[in-house]
Order: sequence, then C-alpha cells, then structure tokens
Amino acid sequence: MTQQPNDDGGRPDSGKVALITGASRGIGYGIAEAFVARGDRVCITGRNEDALKEAVERLGADRVIGFPGKAHDEAHQAAAVDRVMEEFGRVDHLVNNAGTNPVFGPMADLDLGVARKVYETNVISALGFAQLTWRAWQKENGGAIVNIASVAGVSASPFIGAYGMSKAAMVNLTLQLAHEFAPGVRVNAIAPAVVKTKFAQAIYEGREAEAAGAYPLGRLGMPEDIGGAAAFLTSDQSDWITGQTLVVDGGIFLNAGVH
Repeated sequence: MTQQPNDDGGRPDSGKVALITGASRGIGYGIAEAFVARGDRVCITGRNEDALKEAVERLGADRVIGFPGKAHDEAHQAAAVDRVMEEFGRVDHLVNNAGTNPVFGPMADLDLGVARKVYETNVISALGFAQLTWRAWQKENGGAIVNIASVAGVSASPFIGAYGMSKAAMVNLTLQLAHEFAPGVRVNAIAPAVVKTKFAQAIYEGREAEAAGAYPLGRLGMPEDIGGAAAFLTSDQSDWITGQTLVVDGGIFLNAGVH
C-alpha cells in the first residue's frame, strides 16, 4: 500500500479507513495503533466511553474517532457504521475484535443463557457489522475484513468452552463471508494464543513466567503482535489471501505432538 506524506506532521496517509470494534484497550487498541501508524483513518468502538476517549487521545484525534456502545446492540452497529461514513466517507477495513468471556467452568454446567450472550457478542455482532460495512461501502468499492478468533476456537479449550465454541463459529463465519463477498472483499481471521491484556489477565496473573515457559518463543503475545498480523491481512501484500485463519500463537501448537 502506497503511503504519502500529508500536512499533519508529515505522517503517512494511506487514504483508507478502518472500523475496529472493542478497541479502547488490548488487542483492538494494538490493531488501531498499527493502522494509524501506516496512515489509516480509524473509528474505534467500546463499551466504556471514558476509556474510549482516552484511547482516541493516545492514538491521535486527528486520525481517530471513538463511538461508544455495546457490540451486540444492532442500533449501535448501524449508528457506528453511519458515523464512519459521515466522518470519513468510506469504510475499507472492518476488524471484528469485540468479545466477551464471562464464564469459566465445564460445559456440563454451562448456563445456556450465558452461552447465548457469548454468541451474541462474539459472533452475531461480527456478522452484523460485516453486513453493514458491506452495504455501506465494501460491496461497491471492495475492502477487507478481519475477524479476531482464538486458538480456543481451533482446539479443545477446557473451562472456556463457550468462548471456544464462539471462536470456532468465527472461523466458519470467516469462511462463509470470504466465499460470499469475493472477489471484491477479502475476509480472514486471526487466532491468537494468550496475549497480555486485561481480558486474558486471569490466565497468566501471578504466573506469567510459568505460562510463558510453555511457548517455544518464550513469551506471551503482545497486542502489537496481533496488530501487525491485522495490518498485513488488510494490506496489498495479502491481496491473494482470503478465507484463512492465521494462528498467531508463539509456537504453542508445536507442543501438541507426541512427547
């Protein structure tokens, strides 16, 4: 993607616009950082308005806007896409990052109401945003969609089964949309392992060295690791890639063989 200097401090301007859900912190924020760095205009969403404002200030209010709301709320989805079109006039890239994991425990005891909530936030919202960006811009003009899945969606995931089920659905949603939206829109997914965020903190808090020791690359993931992957999958360098799930896991799956 060609980047040209512009008048705001000589920073590159890609001419492209991205909508990133759940991006006031963590993985979503890391993706927003990567997109802003290459010159995109960006709209980030999130539930906490104050956190969203702080993220916009850190990222740069000259390039970034925030739109508060709950990802599973259809009115919020429609209003967010409308806001992007009103502010920037286009929406080239969609990153479906918003997600929840409110329950830990065995599947045999899983409350079905909680399972529905997980699906509404993690899967149905992603489909809703994809439908809306498709209609608003991408159908006629092309673009790219990145769905944030998880290694929990491509393997057994003890005690976070509802989350894993929803992320497996995200992988299949990626396949369905990639097939339907081709050739103009490419749709791919990223499946991270444990990334150092508040969302995943319960997994590694107080035992980070032990948790990191299981990874062949010797560390947990960082939001910028996923940001780089998302930037690649929405760039010209990935122009012949669609329907794929890129596992970004520090090599943890290498430990799945026979020992």
